[in-house]
Amino acid sequence: MNEYLAGLTTEEINRDTLMIDECSTEDMVRLLNQEDAKVPAAVAAEIPQIAKAVDLLHRLLKNGGRMFYIGAGTSGRLGVLDASEIPPTFGTDPSLVQGYIAGGDVALRVAVEGFEDSAEEGVGLIDRCGITEKDAVIGISASGSASFVIAGLKRAAELGAATIGVANNKNSRLAEVCDVCIAPVVGPEVIMGSTRLKAGTATKLVLNMLTTCTMVKLGKTYNNLMVDLKASNIKLNDRSIRIIQTATGADPETAKQALQAASMNCKLAIMMIITGLDAAQAEQELARSEGSLKTAIRNCTKVG
Repeated sequence: MNEYLAGLTTEEINRDTLMIDECSTEDMVRLLNQEDAKVPAAVAAEIPQIAKAVDLLHRLLKNGGRMFYIGAGTSGRLGVLDASEIPPTFGTDPSLVQGYIAGGDVALRVAVEGFEDSAEEGVGLIDRCGITEKDAVIGISASGSASFVIAGLKRAAELGAATIGVANNKNSRLAEVCDVCIAPVVGPEVIMGSTRLKAGTATKLVLNMLTTCTMVKLGKTYNNLMVDLKASNIKLNDRSIRIIQTATGADPETAKQALQAASMNCKLAIMMIITGLDAAQAEQELARSEGSLKTAIRNCTKVG
């Protein structure tokens, strides 16, 4: 028996769900709901560490760095999921936030055994990604013991990159190899060891915070509007128009015309309407303000 694994919170038996297989359907569902309700408090306890990680990510990405998620199984899938949502939401290049899972993309759909235990694969991934001292690598492992993740973080540190760990156990092996470790402890799972449940939910909440807060600090929003979204379909085109209206008070037709004049760039359209600048001038002012719409508007107002 592996004493380290046996001692993990995520491997314990949940005494409150021992008889789940004898419950009515409604009671069974209620049990899961009751356990899930413990997750937000566990994440809240890690807010100081999450904030440290966000500040670290912001500093690096602001200066040309990138962030990489690496993980195995559910942890890896959650990282890939979060990374894939950043370009359409915040208008970033896909290379800015990247997600990788042990075993490659096929492991997103089908469980690929053995790769989470491969330190060589973790090191190889970091080398293939061309990690540098400008970047940050976020290793995700519910148990905090996946060799793939730990070796990857160690290699990233050797290359000068910042390292962040996300686990669901305190004092894990993962915590020993990263600059910042975020460890929301949610207690034993409803089904023993099934970390796709509470641990997975907690991890998703943490990843949401890391990317969302970092993007806000990078000027990817105006108030709480996603002004850098890519209007790539009917829904997002309609959302862009509504965002422009909300930010400027313009009528739908004016918002639509501004969006077209701005080559479907929502942020640029808002800048044009509020400041009266043409597309080229507005783009120039945004560039001077490092993409922050609010800063650009304030600068133009001061000049005026």
